Amino acid sequence: MGVDTPLRWIALVATLLPASAARADDPLSAIDWLSQSVVVPVTAPKATDPATIGATSKEPLAANALPQTVTSSSLDGPNPDAVGLLPPAKTGLPKMLWGPGKTDDILTLIQHQHPEPIPALQSLLLTVLLAEADAPADSGTKGRLLIGRIDKLLDMGALDQAMALLQASGDLTQPDLFRRMFDVALLTGAEDRACRRMTQSPSLSPAISARIFCLARSGDWQTASVLLQTAQAIGQIPADQAEVLARFLDPMIAEAGAPLPVPVPITPLDLRMYEAIGEPLSITSLPLAFAHSDLSETTGWKSRLEAASGGVWDRVAAFQAFEAALGEAEAAEIAKTLRIAKTAMETVELEIVFAELFADRLADVVFDPKDSDAVLTLLLLSSAPEKLTLGRETTDPKLAFALAIARGTLSDAATPDAMARAIAAGWAQPDLPPEIAAMIAEGRIGEAILTASERITNGVSGQLTDVTLGLAILRVLGMEDVSRRTALQLMLLERRG
Repeated sequence: MGVDTPLRWIALVATLLPASAARADDPLSAIDWLSQSVVVPVTAPKATDPATIGATSKEPLAANALPQTVTSSSLDGPNPDAVGLLPPAKTGLPKMLWGPGKTDDILTLIQHQHPEPIPALQSLLLTVLLAEADAPADSGTKGRLLIGRIDKLLDMGALDQAMALLQASGDLTQPDLFRRMFDVALLTGAEDRACRRMTQSPSLSPAISARIFCLARSGDWQTASVLLQTAQAIGQIPADQAEVLARFLDPMIAEAGAPLPVPVPITPLDLRMYEAIGEPLSITSLPLAFAHSDLSETTGWKSRLEAASGGVWDRVAAFQAFEAALGEAEAAEIAKTLRIAKTAMETVELEIVFAELFADRLADVVFDPKDSDAVLTLLLLSSAPEKLTLGRETTDPKLAFALAIARGTLSDAATPDAMARAIAAGWAQPDLPPEIAAMIAEGRIGEAILTASERITNGVSGQLTDVTLGLAILRVLGMEDVSRRTALQLMLLERRG
């Protein structure tokens, strides 16, 4: 997307993401769908071990592919687990974010984070994952925490941030890091750059499918074909994978063959090869990261829109009608189109994006009292709820409580429902459980933040005492703005699991 693209189209295309991505109860983690693009070096590999394909002592493929030399290397210089994109001055988080915490405990908390928490917590989680911070004392030199952070970014569909963190690591010849870079490149249309890096890195031992793909992408179709035939002849490639690669290399085979079965699981490499042979795979049940492929520059606007599931054109029409009315500044027409557009945004959980785009302009319009509550909801979901709602009141109990949250006056507010009571209890800052109090006292701030996020996200689905605890942790940590925005979104968004 070019920098000159109008803001309204950026917002419009953003409506596709939630509709395009998987909503499985147990979404695949990044490690489950990563392409096996490199073979991790091992000592004295067994020829029958599929994990050592292309790296066996026979080495029959070396003359027909990328460099076969396998070397072990460590990440020199600073500890890789300390790598980040956001310095403490930017995040407001301490440089010793993890304190004396243990890497395994931190990784467990990161893995337990839901890939799509409520927006305020999602923003907080991104900040923690991208923060520059001293590595835990027991982290070693293998970059386990760095890889765990990258995997969670992939689970969240934050591909640009994942790629930036990978590049900041300083050593993409480390196999585990390269695998992730290769797949992010495939999903963002930068596969040629990834293939060039593969050919320039003797320390990498590419897997057969990745070698063939990259040879073909570089134009060396003959070598790619010989490599595939050799791999088939010596039984070093599964039949189904060989069939996909054969069609990828020869359009005549692709045109003559019956449709191929869908691979399980689908990897980014599968996505690209099936797309190339004219059998594009549906991404509707795939992890969120795969949705990025339908928003790339190589995909036309019409295709990007049609990639979304049901009702996308209705959302487009609603969005455009509202924006047109806002330009005319007629309060009655704005209110009418706002109700329709707001409902459309709610169906794809983009109320926050909608509020960020239009709250400032809506705050200046004088509406009929019957329409004021719809506008008030958007103002409360904006980035400046206290400022934009100044002087506004409501008779709606839920909105009145939300106004109290925005203004920090919860002690006197009536609680209209169970969620409001849970939020008010968290605001009263109850005593924290001993293990969490100790966590904060010891300076394990990152763990405390992740604990709060996990508790709140889990609590939304039923156990509201976890909402209370999570908000209390955030307030003890001094995260007033995050706790307010979280509480407002808990009250005003329908995210009940």
